[in-house]
Amino acid sequence: MRILRAATVTATVTALAAVAAGCGGGSGFGGGGSDDSPTSLTYWASNQGPNVEADKKILGPELKKFEQRTGIKVELEVIPWPELLNRILAATTSGQGPDVLNIGNTWSASLQATGALLSWDRKNFAAIGGRDRFLAPALEATGAAGKDPAAVPLYSLAYALYYNKRMFQEAGISKPPATWDELVADGKRISRDGKWGLGAEGGQLTNNIHQAFALGKQHGADFFDSAGRPTFTSDGAVAAVKQYIDFMAKDKIIAPGNAEYGQNQSLRDFATGRTAMVLWQAAATTFSADGMQPGDWGVAPVPVPSGTPGTGRQINSMLAGINIAVFKNTRNLRGAQKFVRFMTSDTEQRLLNKAYGSIPPVKAAQRDPAFSRKDTKVLRETLTRSAAPLPQIAGESQFETSVGTAIKDLFADAAAGHPVTTASVKARLAKAQQQMAQ
Repeated sequence: MRILRAATVTATVTALAAVAAGCGGGSGFGGGGSDDSPTSLTYWASNQGPNVEADKKILGPELKKFEQRTGIKVELEVIPWPELLNRILAATTSGQGPDVLNIGNTWSASLQATGALLSWDRKNFAAIGGRDRFLAPALEATGAAGKDPAAVPLYSLAYALYYNKRMFQEAGISKPPATWDELVADGKRISRDGKWGLGAEGGQLTNNIHQAFALGKQHGADFFDSAGRPTFTSDGAVAAVKQYIDFMAKDKIIAPGNAEYGQNQSLRDFATGRTAMVLWQAAATTFSADGMQPGDWGVAPVPVPSGTPGTGRQINSMLAGINIAVFKNTRNLRGAQKFVRFMTSDTEQRLLNKAYGSIPPVKAAQRDPAFSRKDTKVLRETLTRSAAPLPQIAGESQFETSVGTAIKDLFADAAAGHPVTTASVKARLAKAQQQMAQ
């Protein structure tokens, strides 16, 4: 999913499921017309570009194209990430929401548990061209194992290491780091005179989770056991979180002010030459919007201890991305299916993913040369070789909130000069684990 500041979830998934199950025929849903003759649809799109207006410019002509082909008008609302999850949760309880919507793929199982989303069984997949069109890794982040997906992959994303070529050259660094030891060493050479080696967004809960999850894999931790019970205080989970915080607390390659950073603030520091490296999903459009030229930055895989990304302990990214979903009590089911088919068509997948710098989860669309450039190639290879989905469990959104907050608080400790120890990290994670049980 696209990076966001995690919303505060004010109701439990269990309660949401009970209310959503009682929503019935969806009188508040749909953009007009009946399922026999849909005339309009409402669509909540996530903010994928540098800002909401950029998304409207990208999506507007495509939605007009869909209307010309089908006679169905799409009423678009682009929702910023900090608001999206709470808006969706409110829609599942109130019955007032869109026909079609984008969701972060990490939320798939949580929203699936509400019972509000259409299940993509064989029949529904057939209506959009079949399940086999999609990459298997992308389908892993569409809902709980053993159940029909709750959504369809739309944009696939993975993390990469972006580095400022000029700052590297000025520091006498000839290539991007492949291991964490190299990253710390490079960061220390750069971190002086108001410049910093690495950027972070310590105030953004979901980014915290994404980084900790990938590092956790490298330490042999999953944060949940096979039964879905939280294991936040395992040695591997504690070591992963401490390693991330230590980039600020011990290694001092992240500026203390980053402890409070929210959405995209670290990207602006990178684009304006204040930070030399950033770990991020597709970011080219944002860098360009902030005045950086494509030749100014390089892209490399996120470091791993061995220097060679792969499976198991060499995982270097969570499997990120956006899924497109349909509220199952929409009055315009056929129109919604037509729209999902349009958005996941080979042509639209090539066009939209090129616009956003993401990778198409539709196999045929990846044949476009645009996805073989060096930057997109790194993302594509990470997705297929060294990315893993966040736990597809009903409590995933609570995981983002509780552990993401623990990491935020630890960054605040580091910024204030307070010691960050194995014991203090474990205590924060123990509190987060207790919150999961409430």
